[in-house]
Amino acid sequence: MRATSAITIHRPEELDEPLRRAWHRAMDESPEHANPFLAPEFTLGVGRCRRGAQVAVLHHGGEAVGFLPYERTAYGVGRAIGLGLSDCQALVHRPGVTWDTGELLRACGLSVFEFDHLVEGQRPFAPYVTGTFASPVLDLKPGEGDYAQWLRATYPGLAKTTLKKERRLSRDAGEVRFVYDERDPAVLRTLMRWKSAQYRRTGRMDRFSKPWIVDLVDHLFQVREEHFTGVLSVVYAGDRPVAAHFGPRSRTVFAAWFTAYDPAFGYYSPGLMMHLRLADAAGRDGVTLMDMGRGEKEYKDWLKTRELRVAEGFAARPHPVAAAHRLWRRPVRGLRNTVLAHPGLREPADRLLKAAGSLRTSLLAHAPGAGARAR
Repeated sequence: MRATSAITIHRPEELDEPLRRAWHRAMDESPEHANPFLAPEFTLGVGRCRRGAQVAVLHHGGEAVGFLPYERTAYGVGRAIGLGLSDCQALVHRPGVTWDTGELLRACGLSVFEFDHLVEGQRPFAPYVTGTFASPVLDLKPGEGDYAQWLRATYPGLAKTTLKKERRLSRDAGEVRFVYDERDPAVLRTLMRWKSAQYRRTGRMDRFSKPWIVDLVDHLFQVREEHFTGVLSVVYAGDRPVAAHFGPRSRTVFAAWFTAYDPAFGYYSPGLMMHLRLADAAGRDGVTLMDMGRGEKEYKDWLKTRELRVAEGFAARPHPVAAAHRLWRRPVRGLRNTVLAHPGLREPADRLLKAAGSLRTSLLAHAPGAGARAR
């Protein structure tokens, strides 16, 4: 194991070409670091939108061997870069590199560092993990065949029903076609609009009500690099988009991120149709793994070939701010995880959120000036 000899701190835009190449090399040398959310391009995108974004660079023998992207508040509270959006977090490092977590936090000016999708193998963070969770993935070439063959053999009824609905959609609304890499920004705006409506309808926080998230997605849509490309995929019926997905891919990993569809076509299961088409196209484009992200969803159970494990927790050093942050955040996380882990609690909670979302939508629709806002 190689311990680091120095740690330097940089704003994302300060990373020069040699440092970005070293970061890419660390991604390429460790399969667990191949996720596009661990690429410098994602951190650079967040840095454009969030003033607190920083990167700790670990050095050994004068060489950059590790990279920890994070966000820092004025009080020394640190969060994994894009916490709440990123489905994969890590200190990206070359094989054999280790570090002292207390020393790392001091160098970063942090009393605590919060994470919720930490990849396996981050041993120096292990003492600070408060829970681990399944993160479903699709092996796009499982066993001897491709993913489509595996799905047909494993869930023949699901595959047959989906194809039947696709044929019916073609008859009812126009020929179904799939565009893997759509470059029309107007369709990206349609996806955001659908997703915002879905968040509100189901009582969830509307991420696209936050301008910085809209700006980040707009920026990532334009990024087309070897280790990070923003890919917008669309299912059309005739000329009308009925489902869309936006997510990043690296050389070998595609991250499922934002999926939504036109509710008018809900009968045809366009979201499932989208994921099946996307998995097939991504596999043909060189992707070997699709990461569906942590979370219990029925469609993920159908589509997954296996699961990875991701961790959440708080790396901390003795400090009053660290103690206060954990005291505030741990009960909230614990309650959420308890609900999500038990179907008997999760289903009533979903119904309550949807009822609240319907009420809120109804109130907004009947509020003074609602018609003007809609126009």
